[in-house]
Amino acid sequence: MVVGFTGPRLRPQHLALVVGDEDSQVRLSARLEPVLAAHIGTALAGAEVMGERRTEGETYTRIQTDLTVEMLAESSRHGTLTVVRMR
Repeated sequence: MVVGFTGPRLRPQHLALVVGDEDSQVRLSARLEPVLAAHIGTALAGAEVMGERRTEGETYTRIQTDLTVEMLAESSRHGTLTVVRMR
């Protein structure tokens, strides 16, 4: 579930994601591909901004939305989350 983004709203650089239930830690995705960022930016255009938060040492804009994405989760030490597409 998408709970925020970094960068400009219409071309987000990373998504702030909650993987699992809503009590899970917020994690940032890998940098979004430009075409995907544009599609996601359009979907985020009407989302209500809830302020700024920090995770993994980065500041992100917290939003209220029901947007979910499909991603690949690497099983390496850092467990990179790569967004593949919107649902």
